[in-house]
Amino acid sequence: MELTVIQKITIAIIPILFAITLHEAAHGFVASLCGDQTAKLSGRLSLNPIQHMDLMGTVIVPLLTLAAGGILFGWAKPVPIDERNLKHGRRDIIFVSLAGPAANLLMAFAWAAIAKLATYLGAAQGGAPLALLLMGHFGISINLFIMLFNLLPIPPLDGSRILAVFLKGRWAYQYYRIAPYSFFILLALILFNGLNFLIIPYQFLFTMISFIFGL
Repeated sequence: MELTVIQKITIAIIPILFAITLHEAAHGFVASLCGDQTAKLSGRLSLNPIQHMDLMGTVIVPLLTLAAGGILFGWAKPVPIDERNLKHGRRDIIFVSLAGPAANLLMAFAWAAIAKLATYLGAAQGGAPLALLLMGHFGISINLFIMLFNLLPIPPLDGSRILAVFLKGRWAYQYYRIAPYSFFILLALILFNGLNFLIIPYQFLFTMISFIFGL
């Protein structure tokens, strides 16, 4: 079924908001458990997407890329974390960094459950249950993509923080020197299909979740 741009936006906006903003909230929540209360004191442990939204990155850019039919791209306001406050240093950095992608994986399972519910409500007959089914499928898709994308070892993505834990001295310094160019690196990867290698793990996870829930 071919959807109009308005229909795509209507179905996608809730999964996008929660996928991006709860990803950030998860970082702050785990950081709080590990001893750093910076995010908590900044009011960033809220599950309210408004607390994490960046007008350009959370609303405008995702909707434009969605309408254009390309790879959906966006971001939320980064949660402030002071690594000096973490109780176990490097180990906690890994936990905090993995928290966002882990939240996306959990949300993918949650959207799968919603999609399954939609089939019981009569999605095959159309109407609201069909819209809910499409929203569930999109929720699975966007969360898996955001999870895999953020595990890339490109600053400031979560994968870069994990890799940096294992780098020493000047190697870590040289690694983070690419940070000012990260946006252009990521943009080039998107424009020139440099993210195609994510297709295999994405398809594997999507198929696994679909099998588990019988979608």
